[in-house]
Amino acid sequence: MRARYGIPLKTTAAITAIGAAGIAYAAGIEARSFRLRRVTVPVLPSGARPLRVLQVSDIHMVGGQRKKRAWLQSLAGLRPDFVVNTGDNLSDTEGVPEVLDALGPLMEFPGVYVFGSNDYYGPKLRNPARYLLEKVQGKHGLNGNPPAVGVVHNPWEELRDAFDTAGWVGLSNTRGRLKLEGGLELAFTGLDDPHIKRDRYEKVAGGPEKDADLSIAVVHAPYLRSLDAFTADGYPLILAGHTHGGQLCVPFYGALVTNCDLDTDRVKGLSTHEAGDHRSYLHVSAGCGTNRYTPVRFACPPEATLLTLTPRA
Repeated sequence: MRARYGIPLKTTAAITAIGAAGIAYAAGIEARSFRLRRVTVPVLPSGARPLRVLQVSDIHMVGGQRKKRAWLQSLAGLRPDFVVNTGDNLSDTEGVPEVLDALGPLMEFPGVYVFGSNDYYGPKLRNPARYLLEKVQGKHGLNGNPPAVGVVHNPWEELRDAFDTAGWVGLSNTRGRLKLEGGLELAFTGLDDPHIKRDRYEKVAGGPEKDADLSIAVVHAPYLRSLDAFTADGYPLILAGHTHGGQLCVPFYGALVTNCDLDTDRVKGLSTHEAGDHRSYLHVSAGCGTNRYTPVRFACPPEATLLTLTPRA
């Protein structure tokens, strides 16, 4: 007996089984296969000691994710000089206590943070194919799309207050500083999330602070308008998240989408960005979570990054 259109039933069953196995692997194994990316970036002044920077991003915490919480807690064993949180901590209106439990050991270290759209708003169920359609149409987030209505509001104020109490510096459309052991003073310039048009670069324009040993730019979603502005102003390093590394990638090919207007070649990891006469290092974290409605990853394991900052040549 044969299926309609001449496809043998055995073939149909095999395809179905392969698809089911792929989904089971993507949801049950790879989405929980947490990794640490290590990169070296030569951006410090000559003679400065190397700095270890831990970047965490896109946690998208949902209740009951014990393995993710334990893994995040374990990262404190790296003893970073400071922590950068590039947003999207939440994917559950009740997730704040679990985020704070997961990040508690890291909050003992100096840190800075920005928020992403999922810190402010709960996720919506949507067809994953829309990401491909939006890429073709050049529409991402609220950039060219109607504003979101009827969304769930997350308790981001509780998260902000806890981070601030721990001494982490909020960078939503503002500047901040960290003074580290050994006397190094770092300046940071941050933007609120461009994905939902909360970025206001005019409030922070002006470039690196001359009296700081290093100035770093921080933003959740790496939209080109933000990267261009930071780079043209002369920031040597930009840190971002948001992309999930493509989340569902094709082996030996890579990401199909970035969920913003960044090209897929720079969807995760260290690269460079050019604007005007300047070039910046750009690091995009693939993040360690997923939207609660699409809890899968394929050829793109969840991650955090330990960046070692070294003196410039």
